[in-house]
Amino acid sequence: MPVITPIILCGGSGTRLWPRSRAVKPKPFLPLVGEATLFEATLARCADPAVFAPPIVVTGRDHLEHVTAQSQVAAGLQIIVEPAARNTAPAVALAAARLPAEAIMLVCPSDHYIGDRAAFIGAAQSAAALAADGWMVAFGIEAVSPETGFGYILRGTAIDHGGYRIERFVEKPDRDRAAQFLADGGYSWNGGIFAFRAGDYLTELERYRPEMARLVRKSVSEGVQDGAQFYPDADAFAAIERESVDYAVMENTSRAAVIPADMGWSDIGNWTALHEARSRDAAGNSVTGKAELIDCSNVMVETDGPRVSIIGLQDVVVVVDGNEVLIVSAAGAQQVGKLNGAENQ
Repeated sequence: MPVITPIILCGGSGTRLWPRSRAVKPKPFLPLVGEATLFEATLARCADPAVFAPPIVVTGRDHLEHVTAQSQVAAGLQIIVEPAARNTAPAVALAAARLPAEAIMLVCPSDHYIGDRAAFIGAAQSAAALAADGWMVAFGIEAVSPETGFGYILRGTAIDHGGYRIERFVEKPDRDRAAQFLADGGYSWNGGIFAFRAGDYLTELERYRPEMARLVRKSVSEGVQDGAQFYPDADAFAAIERESVDYAVMENTSRAAVIPADMGWSDIGNWTALHEARSRDAAGNSVTGKAELIDCSNVMVETDGPRVSIIGLQDVVVVVDGNEVLIVSAAGAQQVGKLNGAENQ
């Protein structure tokens, strides 16, 4: 099996997990599920030297301190410090431009939870085998509910290594359409995890986004190495337009493939997703900190100090973080990022 180079993307502010996740310390660097942070757990999943090469972390200056502090155990780790946030397509291209063309890249968001590490490694190895044959591979997360917050992937014909051609990518659907996808059985969630050879990614980027590819190469050739950290040229990189890997490459390439992945995945995209990822009692309640619940079901409490007492509520999240208190229904959890407190953190 080819050795895989993890490309770990650290960015964003995680405003839908406000007030715990804030711009100064967003969700990848918080211990939200278990004792390790999501970033530390991502590194740990990719730590077997028989499978993975030392990782490359792509992050911004605002998060560099957290990345450095939480990556001490990752031997050989390299850090690319983005001069500006330009979404995932340029971030991945920075890493690709600094790797040999034949290197297999595994693009991993740093803020996801994966409960089944063995299944993750198995999917990564299958994806790497496909990538070595020239495929541009997405992980297709098993869809277990009609989620409207994810994009979907429709599987096409079967190919080697347990993969499938991608028939098409589908934007986030409404509830009825998501239910149709689930009933169909041929759709999976697009989890934002990808595998491809570095040279293939740059070739496809040059084909579909030539100016982005040119500016990335310029920013790398004129960048500066400082120990384990690489600083791309700021002027060249700032001129790049923001775009995701999905839009820039994956939805355009004729070599798009998907590997099905059933690995206990969650993007921890809001408080209800975090509630589902945590252990719960028989009534579906989850408590972190001092709290007392009476006649409650599907209630989540997280408090860093004050005692929280709740009677007779269902499907509610209560968060106390310092001087900030959030109370939100499960149905309203997607809107937390719209609060003034979250946007102006």
